[in-house]
Amino acid sequence: MFEAIKKRTGISRIFCGSVLLAGLLASTAACSDQSGAPAAAAAPSTAAVSATTASQPAAHPRTIVFIHGMFMTPKAWDNWQAYFQKLGYHTIAPAWPLHDGTLEQQRSPEAQAALGKLTLDEVIERYRQVLRQLPEKPIVIGHSMGGLVAQKLLSEGLAAKAVAIDSAPASGLIVAKWSFIKSNWPVISPFANVDEPFAPTFDDFRYAFANCVPEAEAQQLYRDYAVPESRRVGRGTSSKVAEIDFTKPHGPLLMIGGEDDHIIPAALNLKNFQKYSDASSVADFHQFDGQCHVLIVDQNWKDVASYVNGWLDKR
Repeated sequence: MFEAIKKRTGISRIFCGSVLLAGLLASTAACSDQSGAPAAAAAPSTAAVSATTASQPAAHPRTIVFIHGMFMTPKAWDNWQAYFQKLGYHTIAPAWPLHDGTLEQQRSPEAQAALGKLTLDEVIERYRQVLRQLPEKPIVIGHSMGGLVAQKLLSEGLAAKAVAIDSAPASGLIVAKWSFIKSNWPVISPFANVDEPFAPTFDDFRYAFANCVPEAEAQQLYRDYAVPESRRVGRGTSSKVAEIDFTKPHGPLLMIGGEDDHIIPAALNLKNFQKYSDASSVADFHQFDGQCHVLIVDQNWKDVASYVNGWLDKR
């Protein structure tokens, strides 16, 4: 069930929800510049939605840049690249800095020694450089922290369209939920060594990423995708680097959330989506019921990819 929560210049905004890491950081981490306790958000609804604020479709580029999130590598996009290449798109999935090794290399002590210094600013800058070298403004599709990077690139005018899946929110967005706190605590805890990357155990991954899939599938996903990550990247969501001007015109944006996501709960994506206020721009939201943070790599990934393809054709 979806509700029209806002109307701007006669145009309905329809939402559902999802959450993230900046909110808690803003209230608990030492690097935070926010104060006060986070306010509770309205409970999200449970079906699909869209909000339209522009009458003319944007130009449709044929290049897609995929952006992975924390604790992942470009391998997370292998199925998506094959899917969209068959549809005639040119696709690339550049790695974050220090994320271009094999899974075994990424998990090695040698790789982790350098990884601890990586920042969110360096991740965003890597993709700025990639996009500036392309012959056309591309579509950017990002997952988790990659969703925030996608939003940032769209707001800077470097991308024609953006899809942000289970996106980390921009700086200043706060929602309190226990699953969010528990999932992100190893990264944002003021007691953790910020220079030491966090290597999630299976139990960590199972709770934060793969809580909605069968145990055997969760085990396989952990073996196939999970890698250690820099705590500095996660903490960057509460800094100026993660700020977005939600009032400025932007290319079409689709935000996707998973109803059962623990690490990015539904309420935060709702808040993030709701912030976009330019009436001349397109911003849509869709929630996948029963899905959690692994929705781009679990057995139902093609349902998400198909929805994104339909949205791209429409927008």
